[in-house]
Amino acid sequence: NSRLCMSSAVAGYTRSLGSDGPPCCYEDLDHCSMAFLIGTNTAECHPVLFQRLLKRKKRDPKSLSIVVVDPRCTDTAKVADHHLAIAPGTDLALLHGLARLVIEDNGFDSDFIDAATEGFSAYAKTINTWTAEETAKLCGITEQQLREVGRLWSRKEGILSLWSMGVNQRREGTAVVSGLINLHLLTGEIGKPGAGPFSLTGQPNAMGGREAGGLAHLL
Repeated sequence: NSRLCMSSAVAGYTRSLGSDGPPCCYEDLDHCSMAFLIGTNTAECHPVLFQRLLKRKKRDPKSLSIVVVDPRCTDTAKVADHHLAIAPGTDLALLHGLARLVIEDNGFDSDFIDAATEGFSAYAKTINTWTAEETAKLCGITEQQLREVGRLWSRKEGILSLWSMGVNQRREGTAVVSGLINLHLLTGEIGKPGAGPFSLTGQPNAMGGREAGGLAHLL
C-alpha cells in the first residue's frame, strides 16, 4: 500500500512544493468555501470525512460549493453542486483549461505568484493552448460547465482540493498532482485556512505504514 498508494502524491508534492507534506489539515474542511474533489469517491472511501462536509452543507448550503470531477455518477457526485463527468484520462487537460480561464478572468494572485513561486511564465505558455472550447471538447463536457467551475476558482476564497486513487493510480498521476497544485499556486489558495491541495490516503493505515518507515518513495 505505501509503495503504490501514495507515490504519485509524494512525487507531486515534492516536485511542486519541495516537501512531501500536505499543506492542509482536516480542520480546513470546516473553513473552505469550495471543496474540489477529483479522482475520489469520498462518500464510499472516506465516509467520516464526507459526512463532515455534508453536515456543513446542510447547516449552511450557501457557505460551501462542492465540485466533483469523476467520469462516473458516484454517491459523491450525486450531492455535488457541479459534477464534471469528464472522459477518463482527461483530468490534466481539465486542470490546464481551468487555469487558462482563471488567467482570462484575472482570478490569479499576482502578489503571491511573485513572492512565492517560480516558473510562472513557462506555465502560462503551457496552458495558453488549452482554450475553453478545446478543453471542453476533449473532456466531453460542455463549455458552460467548464466556465462555471472556472469562475469558482477565480472568485472563491478558501478552495480545498481533495484527491485519491483516481489521480494517484493514473499513468500520469504525478503530473496531475502537480497540475492541481499549480492551480492553488496560481490563485494563492494555499497556506491559509480552508485552502490547499489535500491528498487523501487510499487505505486506512497508509499513514501508519509510512510512519513505521515504509515511505512511498523509499520503501
